[in-house]
Amino acid sequence: MTRVIHTGDTHIGYAQYHSPVRRQDFLDAFAAVIDDAIEGEVDAVVHAGDLFHDRRPELGDLMGTISVLRRLDDAEIPFLAVVGNHESTRGGQWLDLFERLGLATRLGDEATVVGDTAFYGLDHVPVSRRDGLDYAFAEHDTDYAALVAHGLFEPFGYADWDTEEVLAESTVAFDAMLLGDNHTPDVAEVDDTWVTYPGSTERASASEREGRGYNLVTFDADAAGGDDRVEIRRRALDTRPFVFVEVDLRDGEGAARVRETVRQHDLDDAVVLVDVTGDGDPVTPAAIEEFATDEGALIARVTDRREVETDTELDVSFADPEDAVRERIDEMGLSEAALDIEEAVRADTIPDTNVRETVKRRVEERVDDLEAFDRGEPADEDGDEGEAESDEDSEAGHATDDPDRESPDSEDETATTETADTDGQVSMEDYL
Repeated sequence: MTRVIHTGDTHIGYAQYHSPVRRQDFLDAFAAVIDDAIEGEVDAVVHAGDLFHDRRPELGDLMGTISVLRRLDDAEIPFLAVVGNHESTRGGQWLDLFERLGLATRLGDEATVVGDTAFYGLDHVPVSRRDGLDYAFAEHDTDYAALVAHGLFEPFGYADWDTEEVLAESTVAFDAMLLGDNHTPDVAEVDDTWVTYPGSTERASASEREGRGYNLVTFDADAAGGDDRVEIRRRALDTRPFVFVEVDLRDGEGAARVRETVRQHDLDDAVVLVDVTGDGDPVTPAAIEEFATDEGALIARVTDRREVETDTELDVSFADPEDAVRERIDEMGLSEAALDIEEAVRADTIPDTNVRETVKRRVEERVDDLEAFDRGEPADEDGDEGEAESDEDSEAGHATDDPDRESPDSEDETATTETADTDGQVSMEDYL
């Protein structure tokens, strides 16, 4: 019997709402998973990608992650993982660094055996590069085999990857596919194979209303009745509370009614999201947000969805003014190089005085990589190409609403291969 924790989409380093407290929450949620793994004495922790929120995690996020992984290593529990699209670089991956430190195993086309189960990996591969995948995996001689992959697979929401095709063309018969990318936990059976998402470990957008958690997966060749069995159980995590307040204002009602409704909830250290609808008086979002924080909320954001002296319905979000900017950027279908420059211009971590030099350096680094200047595919009306990597509480960027934007990936055609030489991305050695 082999028992593993299946997790993913931890998005460490995400300063949601520009909040350092929320940034720490994402690392704390990952640490809570590892605590459960150690306490439960599982055989391995399997991470299905997007360990980090973006491909340039800050040093504090890296050191915090290494500290957590060291505790897992001290308990002699292996950490098996694949690379997600948020953290993917065209050079060496951060997962490679952790593997060199002896803290992780990057899964690939060779079997990594834990107990009676062989684990294989499939990093995120953009849709445009999947035609050449041959799903060739090395043989194994264990009772079970599991494929760990990052992407939006059928039959789940926003799917763009044919699960039946993957299973049919794979050279290994998989008993389970342990997936990441979709932040909504779910499980299904496809061609006698269990396919499951554990969901994200922290709420990365306002759409993720249900509690967060992970999967406990058991591969048991000695199950009751003598039948082989794969058992998938959902385990909950105690994460930062989100309070969702919906206020439908009637004629003559306004800010006082909104405050009264907000006051009815437990706001202590919570992220409070207020939706205002109806036909009542105008409401000043900033005043409601200040009221909620005075009542104990960590963060408060107001979205007014009402018609305001116009025949067209407005959907105005005060939670993050950059939402509209990111949406427009997705629609433009910018090249990889252009997205890199856009990130430098708007990044909070780059001082204004250094932006010009940073942009110049990034362009020079990419001059010899013509593919980096090819236009990308713009998002369709449903946002199927996703959002920019460093979104702040956008409803996209995750499969709960819209799938992730395709990040740079390996040029190789096989599902799991060595990455190409760096083309300007910061290397692990240069970063540290």
